Amino acid sequence: MELGLQLGYWQASPPAGVLDLVLEAERLGFAAVFAAEAYGSDAFTPLAWWGSHTGRIGLGTSIVQISARTPTATAMHALTLDHLSGGRVVLGMGVSGPQVVEGWYGQPFAQPLARTRAYVDVIRQVLAREAPVHRPGPHHPIPYDGPGSLGLGKPLKPIVHPLRADLPIWLGAEGPKNIALTAEIADGWLPIYYSPRVAATYRTWLAEGFARPGARTTPDRFSIAPTCQVVVTDDVDGTLEAMKPMLAFYIGGMGAKDVNFHKDVFARMGYEAEADEIQDLFLEGRRDEAVAAVPTQLAADISLVGSMARIRDDLAQWEEAGVTMLIVSAPSVEQLRTVAEAVLGA
Repeated sequence: MELGLQLGYWQASPPAGVLDLVLEAERLGFAAVFAAEAYGSDAFTPLAWWGSHTGRIGLGTSIVQISARTPTATAMHALTLDHLSGGRVVLGMGVSGPQVVEGWYGQPFAQPLARTRAYVDVIRQVLAREAPVHRPGPHHPIPYDGPGSLGLGKPLKPIVHPLRADLPIWLGAEGPKNIALTAEIADGWLPIYYSPRVAATYRTWLAEGFARPGARTTPDRFSIAPTCQVVVTDDVDGTLEAMKPMLAFYIGGMGAKDVNFHKDVFARMGYEAEADEIQDLFLEGRRDEAVAAVPTQLAADISLVGSMARIRDDLAQWEEAGVTMLIVSAPSVEQLRTVAEAVLGA
C-alpha cells in the first residue's frame, strides 16, 4: 500500500505550511503529492512550485477538470511538468459537474463519457508524438472545422518531445459507466469516496471496462487510489463526528437536486434514504440538521480511524479490495508522520 498526500485546492487564500508537508512526505516515503482544482486555484501551478523543492516524490493532479482546458493544453501542462520534474507526473482528470462546467467554465456538460474518451485520446496522441494530432468530432475535433472556422487549421505534433509517452493517466470517476470507461482507457482510478465494503460492486464495473476490446491495461497493472481520511486517535466517535459537516456539504450541496454525483455514490453504498434526507435538509437551508443526519457508519465506511493497531488491521480490507494507494491529508507534519507510521511503518 502506497501513500499519497492530498493538498486539495485553496480556500480564500494560499494555505500555510504546505512546503513543510511536501518535504516531509517525500522524506517519509510517500509515493506522490496531489493538487486539486475547483473554481479558484489551479492544480498544475502548486505542483510546479512546491515540487521544484523535491527530487523523488510523484506530482499528481487529483483532479484537473477537463472542461477547464482543451486536451492539447492539458497535454502541454503535463509534458512540461514531466520534463521539469524528471518524469514524476501523474495526470489525474475528471469531468467535474454541470454546475461548475456550465456555470464557471461556460462549457456544455452533456455527454461527459464521450467527451472524456475523446479528451484522453487526444492527450495520448500528443504524448506518443507519432503523427500530427487528428481527431474527428463531435467532441474535441482537431483540426477544428466547425462554426467560425477559417478552414486553415492543420494537424500538428508537439514541438517538445514528451519525456514519457506512457505518462500515467488516472480518472476521477463515480458512476458505474464512468468507472467502466476508466478501466478501459486509463491507467488508474481516483475515487473521491471509496468503501471496501462494496468492493465486489466496484470490481464488476471495472471488469466491464477491462474486458472491452482494446482496453488500455489489466487489473494487475491498474492503480486504485481513493481519497481516505486516516486518523490515529482514541476518540473514534468524535473524529467521525467532525467529518460529517463536509460530508453533508458534498452530499447535500455539491450538485443540483437531480444531478449530484457525490450523493449518488453514497446511495450506491446503501445509504440512499439517508442521502435523500441529507440533501433535502441541506437544500432547505437546515444545514445543522443535514449534518446530524449523516450516519456515523457512513463516515466510518470511507475512512480509517482508531488506534494504530486497529488501522493496521483494517488496512487489509482496503488492500484486498484492490486499493494500491491511499491519498490522505494532514494538517501538520506531526500528524503526517503518524499516518505514515500507521500505513507504511515509517
